Amino acid sequence: MSRENLVVVGASLAGLRAVEAARKAGFRGAITLVGAEEHLPYDRPPLSKSFLDDRDPEPPVFRTESVLRDDLGVELSLGTPATGLDVAGKQVRVGERCLDYDALVIATGATARTLPGSQHLAGVHTVRTLDDAVAVRKALDAGARTLVVGAGFIGSEIASGARARGLDVTVVEAQATPLVRAVGEVMGSACSRLHHDNGTDLRCGVGVQRVEGDGRVERVVLSDGSVIDAELVVVGIGATPATDWLRDSGLTLDSLDNGVVCDETLCTGAEGVYAAGDVARWHNPVFERAMRLEHWTSAAEQGALAARNALDPAAATPYRTVPYFWSDVYGSRIQFVGVPASDEVRVVEGDPDRGGRIVALYREGDRLAGALTINGQNVIMKYRGLITKATSWPDALAFAEQRRAVAT
Repeated sequence: MSRENLVVVGASLAGLRAVEAARKAGFRGAITLVGAEEHLPYDRPPLSKSFLDDRDPEPPVFRTESVLRDDLGVELSLGTPATGLDVAGKQVRVGERCLDYDALVIATGATARTLPGSQHLAGVHTVRTLDDAVAVRKALDAGARTLVVGAGFIGSEIASGARARGLDVTVVEAQATPLVRAVGEVMGSACSRLHHDNGTDLRCGVGVQRVEGDGRVERVVLSDGSVIDAELVVVGIGATPATDWLRDSGLTLDSLDNGVVCDETLCTGAEGVYAAGDVARWHNPVFERAMRLEHWTSAAEQGALAARNALDPAAATPYRTVPYFWSDVYGSRIQFVGVPASDEVRVVEGDPDRGGRIVALYREGDRLAGALTINGQNVIMKYRGLITKATSWPDALAFAEQRRAVAT
């Protein structure tokens, strides 16, 4: 069946890469890009990094409207979210109209979780959209007393930005250490040191009981009974895949609300329908398990592959990857490759109790499954290559020892 009409739902990084890949592959049919926000596709990682830190930041838009419309020949449908999908009739509902498709890429991303009972208060924000980041930056520039809920990457980056302005900031984390889900508890404790060394009040093992204020946030009551005055509360407690619009579509959605279920080629099982980015839960052949990733690199790669596979399903190829993500916090670069679920974590370089450069390896069974570095930019991709090759644990340790011997 020939493909003449590609619809991409989600004006995100994955959505943009899908559009670009379709044209690069020679697709000459119609392309429609649907986005819930009025903004052109923009880069999300800078929202909690450079957009907050730079003196006069520019909105991190990927492509101008003229490039999208004129050079790539894309019809833009921005400012109105998709509300439904009819896979039998091959139509996407957007507001009051229906868009026909031959090939569809779902790239609607995820929605930031919020604190229950705080939605009515000004000064409480997530950092998922450009509008969120503008509001948070304005509050930080005004010197707001800041409390961050969640010591993951978003929360840690916001805290870093506040400290760079000389502001007092408290970070509240319900888990025993920061970044437990991303890097595991062992190395999460090493990341605690970055907060403490930079003057952030990090409180782990405690949650938020309620947020109080008269129209605007004034204080936060924690589960241990302590009360923290705050004029800005930034919530970084994860995100939920944006799949509500697909509830009646017939697509298989993960039972734990963890994305659109796909095979290894990112196909949803419906004719011509593929998913990419934060919303996709697919089978990763590298680790032989289902995964859903909220990482820049995988979103870009999946978006491009989903479009190519949707347009030429007979030649569809699997999406194989070793996950990679990074963060800049308090002037240090944290990078991780692989998976944090492990049978053993071993520090092969540096000392977590002293800070500075650290390299830690993660074992799963008898193979290398993950690697974490703090200020180890020159080695992280080497470990990613070893994981891709299913390197054994003894060989990975031998490689680490060889590097240490050369360095000394």
